[in-house]
Order: sequence, then structure tokens, then C-alpha cells
Amino acid sequence: MRKKNVLYWICQAGGWLFYGLTLMFFAFFFNNNSIDVLFPRVGVTIFFGLVSTHFLREFLIRYRLRPPFRLRNWWKYLLSILATILIFNLATSTAVEWLGLYNPATKVSTLTRFVFSLLFDSPLIIVWVSIYFIWHYIDVGAINEIQRVKLQSLVKELELKTIKSHINPHFIFNALNSIRALVDENPIRARTAITELSNILRSSMQMEKAETISLEKELNIVKDYLALEQIRFEDRLQVAYEIDDDTLDQPVPPMMLQTLVENAIKHGISCEKNGGLIRIISDNRGNRHELVVENSGVFQNKISAGKSITSGGFGIESTRHRLKLMYGEKASFDIKNTNNHLVRAEISLPVVPLQILPHT
Repeated sequence: MRKKNVLYWICQAGGWLFYGLTLMFFAFFFNNNSIDVLFPRVGVTIFFGLVSTHFLREFLIRYRLRPPFRLRNWWKYLLSILATILIFNLATSTAVEWLGLYNPATKVSTLTRFVFSLLFDSPLIIVWVSIYFIWHYIDVGAINEIQRVKLQSLVKELELKTIKSHINPHFIFNALNSIRALVDENPIRARTAITELSNILRSSMQMEKAETISLEKELNIVKDYLALEQIRFEDRLQVAYEIDDDTLDQPVPPMMLQTLVENAIKHGISCEKNGGLIRIISDNRGNRHELVVENSGVFQNKISAGKSITSGGFGIESTRHRLKLMYGEKASFDIKNTNNHLVRAEISLPVVPLQILPHT
């Protein structure tokens, strides 16, 4: 606020002084014979111009008439401008008469001087009001744009946090039940399972603040998750990995691959009487990083009451929404059935060039 007040007074004083200097220039240029009274008259004009427009500004601020104002208050705005014009010209004419700032040879009545002042000096107030009006519209527009960008950024951040909070592992109770069953049967495997569960929970908490992580770290979480699920499903779950080593350093959204794998278990393997296969594929194709999760089962996409209901539920929708928030049109996601009784979920991300460090 203080900076704006300083800027206001700089513009206010600078504008009126510029007007005074302009009058001086033309007086010298045209060799005005009344130049001895012109200086003080210009000073009077500048003084009352500063005072009257400043009081106009204070009036507009006090009665909330600064642009943009409500249309129903247009008459108040117009009356305040007209009142300022009258006061400015009346004060200027009276001061000129009272101080004798005129050429006696061409002296006119106070009323005539007031009319001439009204005709020739009133545009100064109109110009001031126009500049003030435009300034505030630009200022308000800039503030609104900044607030809009901040709001969009905040909404995006909140949405991403909401999605992340939903995609944390939901299998914890099943994992604990599986571990409990192993405590007596296979204590060594039970201890390993506890470590795997701990790794997953620790990673999910640490990644809440991360926008992206390397595929290698994401795969480590997925492997721990699938190892725990194999305790529950036993021979009903087969896992295969087809990972190009060149993709291990590629950044991916944290817990996104985990979400697709969890979705494949919940809506694919668990629905198959004999279980099935989960295959995870990662490959670079040109300038695209293709990340695929295949699982046994059938993907169902039904339309009910104008809304799409997928067998993937929240996991599929959160993946689509998250990719859109983070990458816009640069990333894509597709899920479909294949001819060999598999569901294929495919994410396509832009390849991020890796920095090559110089040899030392």
C-alpha cells in the first residue's frame, strides 16, 4: 500500500508539472507578451489541480467509487467529476482575480474568466479521470490474473495431494492377515513379508512430497507389493517383468505403477477362479516412454445413466486425472482388452533426456 501511495504522488505531481512545463514551452515558443503573469498563473493552476484531483481521489476511495464500480453508482461518479471540474475552475479563476494575475489591458470580468477556464481547463480533469480510470482497470485486471493463476496452482496442488492420498496401498489388512498365517508356518518368510510391508509404507509416506521418482524406485515398491500378494494368492498369481534397463532412470509419477498393479490384482486376478498373470513392461519407443501393465481378466466399461462405469474404479480415473494435471496433453493413458484374455493398461510419457556427466 505504501509503494502505491508513493507511486500515486509521483504520477500526480509529475503529471501536473508536465502540464505546467508544456504551457511554459509554448509561451516561450510563441513569444507571449504576458509571460510575467504566466508563471504565477501556471503555478495557481498546478496547485489547485493537485488539490482538487487529490480530493476527488479521496472521495472515490471513501465512497467506494474507484473503478471498476457498480453501474448503479454511475451517477455518483459523474457528479463527483462535475463537482471537481466546477471547484477547480472556480478556485483558479477566483485566485487569479484576487492575486491580480492578469494583464490590465486585457482584463475581463471574473464570470468571463470562469467561463473561459471552464472551456479550456476542464479537459485537464477529464484527462486525469481517464488516466485514473484506465490505471485501476489495468491494476485490477493484473491482480485478478495473478489471483487466478495462484488459485489454479492451489487447486492443482490440492487435487494432486487428494489423488496421492487415495492411491496409497489399500491392501494392508490382507497383508497383515497373510503375515499372521505365516508366523507359525514359515517364520523366515513372515519376517521377510514384514520388511516388504514396511518398505511399501515407508516409501508411500516419503513420496507424498515428490512429483516424480525414478522407475527403478517405483518398481522396487511394486515388487514388494506383488511379493506380499503372492503369499495370499500362492500359485494363482504369476508375475513377469519385461523391463528395458534404459528406462530405469526415467521419471514417473510416484505410486502410479503401483496403482495400476493393485487395480490389476483387485479387478483382474482376484476375479479369476484360477488366478492369472500380471506382466509389467517398460520400454522406450522413440521419444516416448511406454509403461504397460497386463493382467488376466476382462475389462468392463459400461454406460449407465450417462456416466461411464469401469471395472477399474478409482484407480483408473485417478490415473487419468493425475496424468492430465501433471503432463496435460503430453501424456496419454489407455486401457483395453486384448485377444488373449488380457487387460492392457498403457501409459505413454515423454522421455526425459538424461544428463551425461563428464568423465573425470
